[in-house]
Amino acid sequence: MTEMVHTSLITLAEKAKKLKLLILDVDGVLTDGKLFFDNQGNEYKSFHARDGHGIKLLRQTGVEVAVISGRKSNSVALRMKNLGIELVYQGHEDKRAAFNEIIAKLGITPEQAAHIGDDLLDLPIMTRVGLAIAVADANFAVKQRADWCTTLPGGYGAVREVCDFIMQAQGRFDEVLNAYLK
Repeated sequence: MTEMVHTSLITLAEKAKKLKLLILDVDGVLTDGKLFFDNQGNEYKSFHARDGHGIKLLRQTGVEVAVISGRKSNSVALRMKNLGIELVYQGHEDKRAAFNEIIAKLGITPEQAAHIGDDLLDLPIMTRVGLAIAVADANFAVKQRADWCTTLPGGYGAVREVCDFIMQAQGRFDEVLNAYLK
């Protein structure tokens, strides 16, 4: 299911049990990192439907989801609105201030948060959270500092992989699954 980088599966599950927040990067995590522009300068991004469904399911179990991105994009704002994510911070190349604001707003500790990243801009948050996650195709320096590395690359279901793992660790996955089996 997962590639362990620095931490055993038991320790990962223990960290995931404590989570109340999952923070996502966008480019390279929720997308494959490619940027498409038309001749008028409009930007297009591709999001994986399973990632979106995983986010919705995770939020239903009580884990909040936030987005902190170094870039600004209307397509990101639209997708996050569609998913019901209100904690959206775009245009934050230095992501620390947004991270601190989210933690304070939710009244949680950094150890109760996880972050999924893929590039160096994500390291200031990844080094502060309780569970640092790199997507499979992340930069080598990000992978080296992650507790866990997904088996799937960014934009291809990596976020869903993390959402499922958190729900399993918190004992909520069967409840979510059974709702579809009735």
